[in-house]
Amino acid sequence: MASEPIDPAPAAAPSASADLQPPAAAPPGQTTDGHGHGGFWALALGAIGVVFGDIGTSPLYAMREALAHSRSGGTSELAVLGVVSLVIWALILVVTLKYVVLLMRADNKGEGGTLALMALARKTLAKPNGKRSATVFFLGVIGAALFYGDGIITPAVSVLSAVEGLKDGPGLNGQLDHLILPISAGILIALFLVQSRGTHRVAALFGPITAAWFLVLGGLGIYHLADDLSIFRAISPHYGILFLFQNGFLGFVILGSVFLAVTGAEALYSDMGHFGKAPIRAGWVGLVFPCLVLNYLGQGALILNNPEARLNPFFDMIPQAVYWPILILAMVATIIASQAVITGAFSVTQQAVQLGLLPRIDIRRTSETQAGQIYVPQVNTMLLIGVLVLLFSFKTSSNLAAAYGIAVTGSMFIDSLLAFVIIRFLWKWSWAATLAVLVPLLALDLTFISSNMLKIPQGAWMPLVFGAVLVVIMWTWTRGAQILTEKTRRDSVPLSDLIGILEARAPHRAPGTAIFLTSDPDMTPVALMHNLKHNKVLHEKNIIATVRTAETPRVAQVDRVKIEKVNEDFKKLIITYGFMESPNVPKALALCRKQGLKFDIMTTSVFLGRRSIVPSAHSGMPLWQDKLFIFLMKNAANPTDFFKIPPGRVVELGAQVTV
Repeated sequence: MASEPIDPAPAAAPSASADLQPPAAAPPGQTTDGHGHGGFWALALGAIGVVFGDIGTSPLYAMREALAHSRSGGTSELAVLGVVSLVIWALILVVTLKYVVLLMRADNKGEGGTLALMALARKTLAKPNGKRSATVFFLGVIGAALFYGDGIITPAVSVLSAVEGLKDGPGLNGQLDHLILPISAGILIALFLVQSRGTHRVAALFGPITAAWFLVLGGLGIYHLADDLSIFRAISPHYGILFLFQNGFLGFVILGSVFLAVTGAEALYSDMGHFGKAPIRAGWVGLVFPCLVLNYLGQGALILNNPEARLNPFFDMIPQAVYWPILILAMVATIIASQAVITGAFSVTQQAVQLGLLPRIDIRRTSETQAGQIYVPQVNTMLLIGVLVLLFSFKTSSNLAAAYGIAVTGSMFIDSLLAFVIIRFLWKWSWAATLAVLVPLLALDLTFISSNMLKIPQGAWMPLVFGAVLVVIMWTWTRGAQILTEKTRRDSVPLSDLIGILEARAPHRAPGTAIFLTSDPDMTPVALMHNLKHNKVLHEKNIIATVRTAETPRVAQVDRVKIEKVNEDFKKLIITYGFMESPNVPKALALCRKQGLKFDIMTTSVFLGRRSIVPSAHSGMPLWQDKLFIFLMKNAANPTDFFKIPPGRVVELGAQVTV
């Protein structure tokens, strides 16, 4: 048996995110809706802790991997200057110009991320008849799936790269090398286990710790600049271009490793709704970008002075006297980066469920005061299993780096495609201006994608396969729900026709109020038809209630409920939530009292339709997809729990439906 979807078809459009939509963590004095009271600099500090964690751990491995693939093995001067130049200009072009300057202007009521951008693009392209672009919708599905692919790699590669610092620990001589994998696994397991307790207590420390980490990165870079001041030549882009030409096709491969320096860039956009554009931009320009550049320049100067340092340049930068404190700080920084990705996955899941991309999933709130503090047990378990499989399959951060990047580049490419819709059709830029801005960005994205595609045999296939499975699941759910909705509509009686029938033959009246939850307020709900057919009664007051998801992140309380009187027996109730909100039917019903819809909750029953789905090879989907859809429906969260309805007030009536 499977419960009738309250809104089975995809709700207009996916919003994340995808990204990644924002992690649940929020800075001190600020709730996760972004409307804090801690002041501008408190928001900027919080943004540093949540937004920049992933990109802040890239110096641990990005230079090492890029140099390892060069023709000289990273020993030549041009190799060092070229890689540093490519990394710096990747930070400028991808992060600063594309995300900080351009895409952060394309917000959906203050929210960013792939899903929010897609919702805005679909709304922009909406036809007069209300139909949305299927292409844009499918791009959003792919973007959301790729985010999960990135989500299982980031924690593994970040934590493992930091723990590998034990190899170079003073006086160890490799004595702890055999413990690197177990320690990494222990840290990751502990991280996932604490998710159910909420992250709001730890979140207060994110900003200061991550800010300290960036200051250490910048300080280490400055400390080693004197090793070879000629490294400043790498600021010129021509060294990067010369290096690529010198390495030929191998230079194309190296770009895939250079991209590791900008993974996490989309978090700038995804977390915009939590902290605001200005604090994120201030954090990037004022601290993060300068410290990253200084660190990469310092790594380059160290390698020019001591070519042997190319094998592990970051840890070779650390003076022996402070090695252990910095190693511990690096581990903490990678845990914070992983936390941001995990909670981001929870947020994207919430949006995907609200927008009809996924079946109802158990979503638990871990804070009464912070809107973004949620925990999704199924996603947490899935990510933990995926991370551990990756960890013990690839064993080293170098091997994991080969699998890293492909999902992120794909997500960034989708952002650029969706930005085209916004720039051309919402902002009304001319074709010439639109193409002048986006063609170079799309070319850059395609270059990085193509380079990362070369890593497929080395492990990049894993996030692609994982993402493809999720695309199939999302597509099956949305298509099956659409077929189910259409079939239900064909088999149902229009509410207006039912009213005419009831006026001609009045049924027995039961005292109290009945609320019928349905996805289509114009058609007679299945539960109402069964109540009339089998119980032969009609309540004194009947409310046809529909829960809908808007194409905006949140809906104001004044717009939450809309009541329409049909006749003395029936009223229609439309309850609307944003794609970043969790539905709560009892709270919405409380708002109805203010609009004159009075009823006694103790004499009110909520009727739900419960469907038993039977597969059919001729329903519009292949038989295997029918079975997958039925499996998803059977494992969806109970609508009573999902909509926060008191179980004692719910009546479920079933029917068998073929799909």
